[in-house]
Amino acid sequence: MTSRKKKTVLSLVGARPQFVKLAPLAAALKKSFHHIIVHSGQHYDARMSDSFFSQLHIPDPNINLEIGSGNHGQQTGRMLEKFEAVLLEKKPDMVLVYGDTNTTLAGALAAAKLHIPVGHIESGLRSFNKRMPEEINRIVADATADLLFYPTTAARENLLCEGQKNGLVNSGDLMYEILDACTELSGFRSKQYEQFGVGERDYCLVTLHRAENADHKDRLEKFVDILKSLPCPAVFLVHPRTRKNLIAFGLMKTLDDSPSVVVSEPLPYIETLSLLSTARALLTDSGGMQKEAYFLGCPCITLRSETEWVETVKAGANTLADLSKKKILTALKSKASRRRKLNYRIRGIKPSDVIAGAIESFLTKHE
Repeated sequence: MTSRKKKTVLSLVGARPQFVKLAPLAAALKKSFHHIIVHSGQHYDARMSDSFFSQLHIPDPNINLEIGSGNHGQQTGRMLEKFEAVLLEKKPDMVLVYGDTNTTLAGALAAAKLHIPVGHIESGLRSFNKRMPEEINRIVADATADLLFYPTTAARENLLCEGQKNGLVNSGDLMYEILDACTELSGFRSKQYEQFGVGERDYCLVTLHRAENADHKDRLEKFVDILKSLPCPAVFLVHPRTRKNLIAFGLMKTLDDSPSVVVSEPLPYIETLSLLSTARALLTDSGGMQKEAYFLGCPCITLRSETEWVETVKAGANTLADLSKKKILTALKSKASRRRKLNYRIRGIKPSDVIAGAIESFLTKHE
């Protein structure tokens, strides 16, 4: 009797939050499938990409499309062309896309056009702001997906409201799974804040990268003014795209000259978590970091007027301030939240195993 051939599952990733979600899932998929990892090259800076693979022990990508930066249409078009060629060569049984980036959109579209089943990790999230490219990417990915792995009750409700009733899988949150493991590492316990000359719980950690903030001079001017007005030092981890625009708009020197703002390149994942865990507050427009702050007990101030992670706001751990200096300064007066021991398992099973099991059942059913 011949042994049954392993099915092939292909993961397409290209940005920080996707690498984080891939980390626990790659290990689970390896047990039952031939797993191919394709890196789109959307995040091509080593600090935004390579360090995640090494720190989180993710297997090196089998293929790198090396797309790089560009306008949305240009970047997505290049990804579609190159990824389609990979799919035609590798012929996977399922394609997994993660989150809400242009990589997600291109992967879902390319696979669906070739009638390859699509699984969308972190399905159902909605900000209800279609001016955000991420919102369009989420909606299209969910519309094409055969398996919709939703992390929260709110995400499930969003899918049902949109008429999505088939293929819904309550997967829990992969980001919490890997984050919980990382808090046990020595690198997490290190005093990262000391290298920036600040004290524990005496600084704000700051990140900013979304197009609606980073690509507009008036928004960046407000942001810079806010950083200079904070009642404590700010450790600003500058995304390459944001740095480029700060320089182009003549705002970088203002930050460099400010005695209360410490400007830094992005840090590797575990070092960033360590810095977040000892911060007075987080100021960010990142979806992933909102969740990480919630888990680690760091008050979060979101530099947007909406969020996909509504449960963090309902819990009082996240304030939607947009770029309102008044709202931000008021939020900083609030008491610190505390670290939450979250039950991220589904009926006792880790999210990575839930997802791998659902994929195996789906592919077996459709043989």
